Amino acid sequence: MKSHQIDVRIYYEDTDVGGVVYYANYLRFLERARTEWLRAAGFELSDIQRDMQAVFVVRRVEADYHLPALLGNLVTVTCEPRHVGFSKLVIDQSVRRGDELLLSAVVTLAFVSAGHNKPIPMPKQLRAAMQ
Repeated sequence: MKSHQIDVRIYYEDTDVGGVVYYANYLRFLERARTEWLRAAGFELSDIQRDMQAVFVVRRVEADYHLPALLGNLVTVTCEPRHVGFSKLVIDQSVRRGDELLLSAVVTLAFVSAGHNKPIPMPKQLRAAMQ
């Protein structure tokens, strides 16, 4: 599955006192898009944890904030894999309001054992679904 997108409505809980999305809340939107991307590929995070004894952990986030999202906006959050390795996943993500780019980010995740937080290889079927 090459790319995926979701729509997110901006609620009061997402904003600061000025009605602008608080910068850290963009990370929540990115997480939701990655979760829905995996779900659309046929994988639930809870199933991965239970059946594969593994989890994805965020190792690095590089984010550029271009324009603010505002209270009431409907934004589109995208994710597109840049690199799918054996235990590392790099995803390009963005938040847009129509044609306006609000945020661009590169998120690096590690696939680790659920109990020990050590990198482990992703199963072939999981890697194949993300490419």
